[in-house]
Amino acid sequence: MYQPLFNNPEIKEWICEIGRRVYTKGFAAANDGNISYRVGENEVLCSPTMICKGFMKPDDICMVDLDGNQLAGTKKRTSEILLHLTIMKHRPDVRAVVHCHPPHATAFAVTREAIPQCVLPEIEVFMGEVPLAPYETPGGQEFADTVVPFLKATNTIILTNHGTVSFGKTLEEAYWKTEILDAYCRILVIAKQLGGITYLNEQKSRELLDLKKRLGFDDPRFHFDDCDLCGNSAFRSGYQEKNVPAPQTCAFDAPPAFPGYLAQPSGLSSLPAADQEALVRAITDEVMAALKAS
Repeated sequence: MYQPLFNNPEIKEWICEIGRRVYTKGFAAANDGNISYRVGENEVLCSPTMICKGFMKPDDICMVDLDGNQLAGTKKRTSEILLHLTIMKHRPDVRAVVHCHPPHATAFAVTREAIPQCVLPEIEVFMGEVPLAPYETPGGQEFADTVVPFLKATNTIILTNHGTVSFGKTLEEAYWKTEILDAYCRILVIAKQLGGITYLNEQKSRELLDLKKRLGFDDPRFHFDDCDLCGNSAFRSGYQEKNVPAPQTCAFDAPPAFPGYLAQPSGLSSLPAADQEALVRAITDEVMAALKAS
């Protein structure tokens, strides 16, 4: 009964093509990575385990249901397919998932360094914030569930101490997300070596978010009243999941702390009246002391 869906040469060739791209770009060494595409209501084609993604052939592809049970194929399905299936269950719009280990993005994964925002216009508009999922041993459902808190408003996730997973409506779209992310991380690393990154200011950051909204893209910052534009705050509850301790040091300077997207009060006006009075008095005393000393 599954043969019509399993005998899909076009999708199988696309999975192999994405595998070749992943391998050629150096995103998956040896047998690393896995790729999947949903072909039916409960059927998913995927790469098999223990095979180099650069050398896959259509006959190597296998098929599973949304619970991970293998339905067809001569080779055993990838051990990490539960990650793909969890994403598809929570995001019915997603048909394609690509998991691999792009080196620059994975460097952020192993240092547990948040990806800076408000730096490149293309990243702000077409990608947005990239969350870090908590670490779990790969292969099981606990590992797959680490991405669940982040699935509502992102198509790209860094897997802590592991790699990345990106997803979309097509295999090419899912792959592009990975390539864009790794290129951005490479730029950040080079910029750090040259002396650091320069953040966009609040006005320009808001202009990019407005452009993103006009183009019809979603962004978690649209839905959080007190979300800092550049402070990686939209997914902050996810960063505080178990096994993701706050890093002791950060390679990149902290982003600017702008008010929330819906213009929350900031500065002196955001303090309680008593604190405002005390702050004004302290500043006045400092000024008077400086004048007397001059």
